Amino acid sequence: MNSEFTIAVHSLVLLAHLPGHMATSEEIAVNVSTHSARIRKVMGFLRKAGYVATKEGIGGGFILQCDPNQVTLAEIYRLTCPGSLKPNWCSGDESKPCVVASKMDKVMSTVFANAEKQMEAYLEQRTIGDLLHWVYNLEQMCPNATSDSCS
Repeated sequence: MNSEFTIAVHSLVLLAHLPGHMATSEEIAVNVSTHSARIRKVMGFLRKAGYVATKEGIGGGFILQCDPNQVTLAEIYRLTCPGSLKPNWCSGDESKPCVVASKMDKVMSTVFANAEKQMEAYLEQRTIGDLLHWVYNLEQMCPNATSDSCS
């Protein structure tokens, strides 16, 4: 998993919370607590995939272009970081005579591939709309003074 996934999901949930509202990368960045350049990078992926639309210039920004109840977290995972569970390096070496050393990379690759399939199956059951509802439910249980300051 990487930060692009988290940024993309957070940004989509925020835009779903503000339907019809054009949000700048700076506004989204403040909400996400990151730099606006990171937001623009991730929003570029989301725009190319059709999840958001953009308008340049004064009054411009990003606006939700999809139904948040139809966008699964698995879609966003596959867009931002597929295969990220498997580390860049695995232990072992195929050329070594020890059966453990020579086969561990293949074994661990299978473990990570199967874990990713399970994670994607879970993410497939959750939508951006679900997360927005979870946020609303948490707000009802634990309201705070800044709950309406998203725009």
